[in-house]
Amino acid sequence: MNPDVVDVIPLANYCLLVTFKTGERKSFDVKPYLQYPAFQKLTKPGFFEKAHVEYGTVVWDDNTDLSPDSLFLEGVNEELSQKESL
Repeated sequence: MNPDVVDVIPLANYCLLVTFKTGERKSFDVKPYLQYPAFQKLTKPGFFEKAHVEYGTVVWDDNTDLSPDSLFLEGVNEELSQKESL
């Protein structure tokens, strides 16, 4: 079982900066999910920015959520992504 999410910061271009209970921080690209009907609401102006943490994962006001496992396994380690951009 992967760790719970404790903090999320919505970033530009439909990305999230996610902090896990272990202290690990990962960036997660939501763009591939936007093609699915359940996630299309996130493209409405101002809606994506309402991401917050409930029950150990990222959710939005209408109960759209992302699996903490997906966030952890598919997220890019923040330290690695910063080094790769140098």
